[in-house]
Amino acid sequence: MNDISINQHNIEIQQNLQYWANKPILQTIYLEFYRRISEQIDFSTQGKIVELGSGIGNIKMIIPNAICTDLFENPWIDQVENLYSLSFADNSVSTLILFDVFHHIQYPGSALQEFNRVLVPGGQVVIFDPSISFTGLIVYGLFHHEPIGWLKKIKWFAPKSFKPWESSYYASQGNSTRIFFSKKYQSKLPDFSIKVKLRFSALSYILSGGYSKPQLFASNHYNGIKRVEKILDYFPILFSTRSLVVLKKR
Repeated sequence: MNDISINQHNIEIQQNLQYWANKPILQTIYLEFYRRISEQIDFSTQGKIVELGSGIGNIKMIIPNAICTDLFENPWIDQVENLYSLSFADNSVSTLILFDVFHHIQYPGSALQEFNRVLVPGGQVVIFDPSISFTGLIVYGLFHHEPIGWLKKIKWFAPKSFKPWESSYYASQGNSTRIFFSKKYQSKLPDFSIKVKLRFSALSYILSGGYSKPQLFASNHYNGIKRVEKILDYFPILFSTRSLVVLKKR
């Protein structure tokens, strides 16, 4: 990546560290997200547990043996990795975790080929990403800086001239919903079966304002909001804003 992308990434990381430290409700919500991910991992499977695009590395609070990786060095990152060209040996990883990363993958097919290479037989890719529903369209379309890209063509494979470490910034928040919750792309996943696909409202996350927006509820109302979430989760097409997908290597 160029120097501008590196500087932008590091600025966002430092900002997110400050938001995390100063916003306890955000920590509560994210720890719940991490627990959802942890529940999908078979810890008895031999192989490394690797998070790609770890950001500020907080998943270790729930999965302490996870290897945190990112495109750039930071004190909490175990090693630098590019998901198109991983340094892990063939059949050496039991679980790959992508938390808010999949919608940044410009060439999903190329990435999935690399995931298939490093995963052990039966290994899993756990994807936690935005979900585009009626509510998700409003929330992510109006209040988030990244594009949804709902009508933009997905380029499945990278061109032959593609160099992973020279790739530019990419975001399309609708890609997970389009690929995993419709039939259009199922034939493009020959190496994986979809073991789990869930969509949920995550109302508390939306009302928390995420990292950078103002919190819209008093923290002592959190449990009440969680009860409302359980009702909204029955109507994912209308209210979902988060998705959890588990791909299992065939």
